[in-house]
Amino acid sequence: MEFFYEGQVLWSQIDSNQHMRHSAYADFAAQARIIMLESLGLKLPTLYEYKIGPVLFREELIYLREIGINEQIRVTCELIKSRPDGSRWAIRHELYRGDGVKAAIINAEGSWIDMEKRKLAILPAELSEMFMKAPRSSDYVEEGS
Repeated sequence: MEFFYEGQVLWSQIDSNQHMRHSAYADFAAQARIIMLESLGLKLPTLYEYKIGPVLFREELIYLREIGINEQIRVTCELIKSRPDGSRWAIRHELYRGDGVKAAIINAEGSWIDMEKRKLAILPAELSEMFMKAPRSSDYVEEGS
């Protein structure tokens, strides 16, 4: 299991029930995704040179256990579905507490957007090749174009 983000839950990420607020889960997943992309060579400045960025269509959070203030968390990222060129994809994140307990599963489905045209884009071949080296889940499915 490869962790792409590790960190501490901050006071600002806690809700009135004294556990991590719902949107913080999505924030941690997004940060883990960006770190994963960068680990593949898809650095944000490179994507910006091509005027392309990731865009989400859907995000699902499944809460399993509470997370409190000052807890350490770790987040995984695995490609669970993709077109062969990486133009559409789904990534599963698993968020673990410091004690090793899985606290949440976050599923994100997305694509790439041309930031000038504000339309969906396909990664250039060299970037697509990098993206397709993302860690894959054991239940990974490759979809037709």
